Amino acid sequence: MNKRILLVEDEQSLRMTLTDRLRSEGYEVDSAPDGDCGLKKAIKEPFDLVILDVMLPGKSGLEVCREIRAAGITVPVLMLTARNQTVDKVVGFKIGGDDYVSKPFDTLELMARIEALMRRSRISPRDTSSNIHTIGEVRIDLRGTVVTRRGEPVQLSAREFQLLRYFVGNRGKTLSRAEILKEVWGYRAEIFTRTVDVHIASLRQKLESDAKQPSLILTVLGLGYKLSSD
Repeated sequence: MNKRILLVEDEQSLRMTLTDRLRSEGYEVDSAPDGDCGLKKAIKEPFDLVILDVMLPGKSGLEVCREIRAAGITVPVLMLTARNQTVDKVVGFKIGGDDYVSKPFDTLELMARIEALMRRSRISPRDTSSNIHTIGEVRIDLRGTVVTRRGEPVQLSAREFQLLRYFVGNRGKTLSRAEILKEVWGYRAEIFTRTVDVHIASLRQKLESDAKQPSLILTVLGLGYKLSSD
């Protein structure tokens, strides 16, 4: 079955061009011209990826992404924007976006980003002996894609859950940024190093008792990160 993509973009020419290109790559594509329509489709229909412009009529892309996550939907979200400021990217990641491409963009790069996001379903933890993992106050249900802390649900983006799942599958092992980027993002380390740091910072905010003094996702100076084995 072909992967389904929802494209939410108000610029008609770009929406049509991207739709044609994505279909030529073998994807099934549905589209929406504004945030309100895009949100309704994202919540009511199953998609493998949402491509979401930030500047939209009605609800903004950031609002749409936030509400998708609030609804418990973990579909990967790729955000498109004319902005090119780091602070905007950080906001996008914090509300649940999985990747970020600034306009104008190279179509080949966009296709590569989409393919990398689609790989998430192929990544599985190396330790498959149990689907339930408890680390301190955090409980992770890999099969059910549910994470709780002190019994309360924790809302993670699809990318955050994928990253956490990779850590669980390699619990206690020090993982370099390059390795994480290759296995979780499918990217080259020299280009996207900050992406790992931003997502780990977000996970710490959601899972740690004190994000400034983490006890779950540990920094190994000069080497990378590891998930506590305690």
